[in-house]
Amino acid sequence: MWTRTKVLGGAVRAAQSARSRPKASCDVSRAPGKTWVTPSGFNTGLKVFNSLSKKKEPFIVAREGVATWYSCGPTVYDHAHLGHACSYVRFDILQRILSRLFGITVIHAMVITDIDDKIIRRSLEENVSTTTIATMYEEEFKRDMLSLQVIPPAVYLRVTENVHHIVAFIEGIINNGHAYATEEGDVYFDIQSIGHRYGKFVGAVEDSHVEPVKSNKRHWRDFALWKQSKPQEPYWDSPWGRGRPGWHIECSTIASSVFGRQLDVHSGGIDLAFPHHENEVAQSEAYHQCGQWANYFLHSGHLHLKGSAEKMSKSLKNFISIKDFLQSYSANEFRMFCLLTRYRSAVDYSDSSMLEARTSLRTISTFTHDATAYMKGQLQCSPIQEAFLWERLAETKAAVVKALADDFDTPRAIGTVMALVYHGNCQLQPVAKVQEAAVDSSGGSLEAVVEQLTHFRSEVRAFALTHQEGPKKPGLHPERVSLLKACDNLRKELAPLGVLIKDRGPSSTWELTQRKLSQRVQDEDQEKSS
Repeated sequence: MWTRTKVLGGAVRAAQSARSRPKASCDVSRAPGKTWVTPSGFNTGLKVFNSLSKKKEPFIVAREGVATWYSCGPTVYDHAHLGHACSYVRFDILQRILSRLFGITVIHAMVITDIDDKIIRRSLEENVSTTTIATMYEEEFKRDMLSLQVIPPAVYLRVTENVHHIVAFIEGIINNGHAYATEEGDVYFDIQSIGHRYGKFVGAVEDSHVEPVKSNKRHWRDFALWKQSKPQEPYWDSPWGRGRPGWHIECSTIASSVFGRQLDVHSGGIDLAFPHHENEVAQSEAYHQCGQWANYFLHSGHLHLKGSAEKMSKSLKNFISIKDFLQSYSANEFRMFCLLTRYRSAVDYSDSSMLEARTSLRTISTFTHDATAYMKGQLQCSPIQEAFLWERLAETKAAVVKALADDFDTPRAIGTVMALVYHGNCQLQPVAKVQEAAVDSSGGSLEAVVEQLTHFRSEVRAFALTHQEGPKKPGLHPERVSLLKACDNLRKELAPLGVLIKDRGPSSTWELTQRKLSQRVQDEDQEKSS
């Protein structure tokens, strides 16, 4: 526990020390309007798709070997679902690639929204405090992330513990002429004060909105920084009266409290780009008086249920909880599911897509198991063409690095790895001499039956694994999913009988387990003696 605290403290102190140094990317004159400016700093050699420029850009960090990273965490009023998991796992994969492959230390901070309209509504419905609701679902969220093997951020920060920072941040925006307080005790950001700078993610916003009659805002696009308290709501004291923070201001304040006036990476789901991230940028640049607060915005695509145009969400009641999902599939299988698509692409969730991920993972696992067995002398094979495999390995490593340096192209990287596995499996063809010596001609019929059975199963499995053609319906044929399940069940049922079937991509091999062979030899000896 002491070591963990020390590491986290060191990471946060390193991030906070960086914020004291002025950054050229926060010079207003260098980033007029909505034009993205290439930041100064250290070029990592990677390219990432930046939502600010809407194209791939060289990934340049302010400090050599370090990337500061802020992400929007959950609003803790309900169970996290698979749509949330998809985004968090995808960004976990990106951070692992940066740190483990490219040697870039990622200092990651995440906010927990523990006060919000939805939390208040839930607390009133269940007649418990907002703190009780928020604490319960925050702890559940953290357990879900651990079960999905997502590396925790260097630090979690809660909104309720940072309200004093938020009040000071709002005061700074008002003093800079970009926000105003109303007589009722609300504070709004003044969109017109930043002119054409607003709209970095969605472009120009038309002024065709009809202003509500009871609004106390100056302009329909202005958004709340501070909300006056209502009966039965939690509140905090402020210069404008009792109230609580608006949604957008919490992220700007907390990210700035950790990383200062410059941030390398900001991540979140694509649905947060507007208005949440748009408003974050407006507030932060108004407070810091800079032209480019966060240099890169990375957005993950939505998770859809197969056949649905809508994203998975709580409001639409079309979600699968993480806990329920893990009753059927493993965390590694879900990680492979995420790896098979680009992180910023929308992805369809279905049994067939999960079975495809499971099959890919099992193929890799079987290969590594067999390769390890061969190196230990436990797998008898034909002579291995080592020079060929070394050459393929070098080509694969170079191709994987190239793919992942190109906006984290995990599908291309996985395809390259699967090609290497295929070539490896072609070399690791087991020799059945031990089995043949263990049985006489009377037992040869059993091997022939198993051989035919395995061959038939391989043909059925290859048919089930055939992908649909056409760009509109990628993936497996849904009607063939049951065939894959039947093939899996057959393999499981034969294992206790001493027949071990190993799937190697579309093909399969089999062998009798040593225990089964020994038993058969004993049985035959007894028959001969009698």
